Amino acid sequence: MRCEETQELLSGYVDEALDRVRHREMAQHLDTCLQCARAYSTQQALRSALRTSALSWTPPVHLEKRVRSAVRRASRADTRAEGWGWLSEGWGWRWLSVGAGLAVIVLLVWQRLPVWTGPGAQESFLQEVVSSHVRSLMANHVTDVASSDQHTVKPWFEGKLPFAPPVPDMAAQGFPLVGGRLDYLGNRPVAALVYHRQQHFINLFLWPAPPDGDHGVTRHTRHGYHLISGTTADMTYWAVSNLNMRELQEFVSLVQQQAMAPSP
Repeated sequence: MRCEETQELLSGYVDEALDRVRHREMAQHLDTCLQCARAYSTQQALRSALRTSALSWTPPVHLEKRVRSAVRRASRADTRAEGWGWLSEGWGWRWLSVGAGLAVIVLLVWQRLPVWTGPGAQESFLQEVVSSHVRSLMANHVTDVASSDQHTVKPWFEGKLPFAPPVPDMAAQGFPLVGGRLDYLGNRPVAALVYHRQQHFINLFLWPAPPDGDHGVTRHTRHGYHLISGTTADMTYWAVSNLNMRELQEFVSLVQQQAMAPSP
């Protein structure tokens, strides 16, 4: 399958609308073509972003009752308004319709207030990590330095960050390095290392760990993306991807073994 044909069928592949033969051919091509795999990840990121809480909202079950009640009150008021001179010519219903519409809007705003007041600090940071991962794919800004050579990526960060991030080479274990970039999380500059696993990109965010940091590992899932975080003797790390949790955990275990030990 050629790249041009893959691009034409990509939307159908993301929506799982292709027949079995085409689906298998697409999967085989995406496993071997990094450019098409990046386009696939971008479409997945866009699809996921459109489903986030910031862009979509399911109204609560009791909202329908409140809207119906507001409409009934407006209807009764319109009935009483019949025969009111110029109001009887249709203006009364128009103004009451506007009022009912405003009532619905007020109800919607009131229901959204708990969301707009903002989640807790941890939830806010989780959303920030996912957003940074999705944004890098959507804006086609996966890397600032594109290289599979750790000896090219690691020196690139010199002078750009106040620390030297480790850059593990895990190609032999099935997680080839794609490159690195600068990012910003939690009001601090961080290193973002990008790895590839079949059709999936993994962002590994790194910054210096606090002296008394918790060395435990945490796992989360947000909007279809898996996140694993932890700290070692010298680094805090966050790994995020739409890769399944088992393989992402395998990736993190390799990171802990190869990259997180203090440099000699």
